[in-house]
Amino acid sequence: MEIISNNKTGANTVEAEIKVNAEEFEAAVQAAFLRKRKNITLPGFRKGKATRKMIEAQYGEGFFYEDAVNGIYQKTVADAIDELKLEVVDVPETEVTSVSKEDGVSFKVTFTVKPEIKIDGYKGLKVEKTVKTITDVDVDKQVERVRNNNARIIDVTDRAVQTGDTVVFDFEGFCEGEAFEGGKAERFSLEIGSGRFIPGFEDQIVGKNIDEEFDVNVTFPENYNAENLAGKPAVFKCKLYEIKGKELAELDDEFAKDVSEFDTLAEYKADIKAKLEETAANHADTMLDNTVSEKLAELVEAEIPEAMYEHRIADMLREWEYRNRYAGITLQDYLKYTGLTIDQFKENFRAPAEIQVKLRLALEKIAELENIEITDAALEEQYQKLADEHKMDLERVKTIIPADSLKADIASEKAFELVKENAEITVVEPKAE
Repeated sequence: MEIISNNKTGANTVEAEIKVNAEEFEAAVQAAFLRKRKNITLPGFRKGKATRKMIEAQYGEGFFYEDAVNGIYQKTVADAIDELKLEVVDVPETEVTSVSKEDGVSFKVTFTVKPEIKIDGYKGLKVEKTVKTITDVDVDKQVERVRNNNARIIDVTDRAVQTGDTVVFDFEGFCEGEAFEGGKAERFSLEIGSGRFIPGFEDQIVGKNIDEEFDVNVTFPENYNAENLAGKPAVFKCKLYEIKGKELAELDDEFAKDVSEFDTLAEYKADIKAKLEETAANHADTMLDNTVSEKLAELVEAEIPEAMYEHRIADMLREWEYRNRYAGITLQDYLKYTGLTIDQFKENFRAPAEIQVKLRLALEKIAELENIEITDAALEEQYQKLADEHKMDLERVKTIIPADSLKADIASEKAFELVKENAEITVVEPKAE
């Protein structure tokens, strides 16, 4: 392989002419013949037994050229990238400019390369870290949720429906005097206050008694999924059969023993508070990282190739499919259900993809500017960590993740930590809702 010419044709594009000599091309043609001959039949010969000369005499000297070119293309381009020391993000155009037995094959290839970026002001970033202070009220709310979840369900016969009760009732809906599909059910169970029904429905059941028949008057939301009902008034004819209430346990040490490993309510509440504080701290750290990431992305000055965004969006789409396949949700089903086109769906990933691409470029540049180098010991430690996390053989991990790629990841992580260490972080309370 020989580089004939190498020219920068744009901010992020390089055009190169690459030649494979006659000897290398002949080896590729012979390899193509060996791959294809088992499927070729000539008159007078059993299938796969004809010689290369006989096949070329029958079909022409260039019969195997296309397969030969395809066979050497990837290695040729990869060798050219290595020789030119390019950081390629896409290969949008390739042209075979000449093919012959005497001269070999020549390619003209256009490479899209990583942009040169400029970033200033990454030290001393001013960011807010929102940390929620956990109060006794938060603890009591959590205790009350547990208390409700462990409540004993009892039949209620001596009072009307209250919020929090579960009712069993019949209903049939009418819109403009006509019953509509999906608007009827018998012996339906509904927790009042759950918000399962359209706004205003559940409130009108409060105060009703067993065996009472009544109407519920509502208006369907404008964005209701059934177009024939959206925005229209409706009346539901209802009959109530059962009221089921919750009998809550006393908040005492016995309750704590029943729902936890603690002997006293005070110990149980202390544990809840500690866990809520840990959750709040982790959430605060995550949101801080997101804020720092967004601010770093904003500092990037570069002409970023569209291909980088498109590749990241494609990765995110594959990640979405992987996460949802275990739930039995395919991309095709999701698009059908939502009515979105694939392009509309991909647009949801556009903004985060742009931030992630810019962030990675920023961190790589910061690692370069700060002379962050990864030792072999640090690399080996990270390989071992990945092997342990994924329960894989260490050597297998090393074959999957190239050392240069992993070093770049570690350097980016160190660059991010450097930015956070040098940031001016103001701790604030969440805004009142």
